[in-house]
Amino acid sequence: MSNGSEGATPGFLVWRLSMKWRVAVDRAVAPLGLTHAQYSLVASLYGMQRSGERPSQRRLADHTGLEPLYVSKLARALESAGLLERTRDPRDPRAVQLALTEQGLEVTRQAIDVVHGLLQQLLDPLGGLGSARTRAFMGELTALLDAPLDPSASDPFNEPETEQS
Repeated sequence: MSNGSEGATPGFLVWRLSMKWRVAVDRAVAPLGLTHAQYSLVASLYGMQRSGERPSQRRLADHTGLEPLYVSKLARALESAGLLERTRDPRDPRAVQLALTEQGLEVTRQAIDVVHGLLQQLLDPLGGLGSARTRAFMGELTALLDAPLDPSASDPFNEPETEQS
């Protein structure tokens, strides 16, 4: 086990792994002019576009798990950089649809290749991307991501209300 992990809680280990991944991706995509959050947005948008979807900002926020306001901020920055375009949805004038530009497609393809190599490195201790251990790990992560959390349920300051006489 790495330094600082002995006796750690599962939550702490998840946090450490997510931070390790975020920092590594930030560094890896920086030469392409992206941050990890921007990469998450353009890579998700790339996959959605390839399957024929032109998602709204809300749909992309739901897909990535990012806050809608943050997706809007990221989309504006990526639009300014010429990597994506934002247009009004003809079916809902309040919604904004997103699509990668040609430049955005090229940068995203390069970023996906870089991050894929990084992912291979990260998963090497489990036998690599296609290994049975990695598939099992992905199953465990999916189960954790699918589990609903109610933050107020574990809040010691949120005591149930009682009737007063």
